[in-house]
Amino acid sequence: MSEPFDATNLDEVIHGKLRLAIMAYLSAVSDATFGEIKQRTSASDGNLSVHLRKLEEAGYVEIEKRFVDRKPQTRAALTQTGRTAWLAYLDQLRALIQP
Repeated sequence: MSEPFDATNLDEVIHGKLRLAIMAYLSAVSDATFGEIKQRTSASDGNLSVHLRKLEEAGYVEIEKRFVDRKPQTRAALTQTGRTAWLAYLDQLRALIQP
């Protein structure tokens, strides 16, 4: 029989609802603009900013700010650390649902 699932091992940085959505979306694209992430997650500007900052502080997301056609643009991408953490998180969820 396998070991019982231990929810305390879930990555708290990823496990929040909006951060989970951000990580899922960024795992499927090379990078995305703030607007794209906002649209995909239905987050407000302020809420998205806070959660992107938390992911950035954890080293999971890299934020790049630049100007495109004289307009500011923020882009986000998973770091290698973030991708590794995301895959580990998915493995933990798989362990929960495996018989």
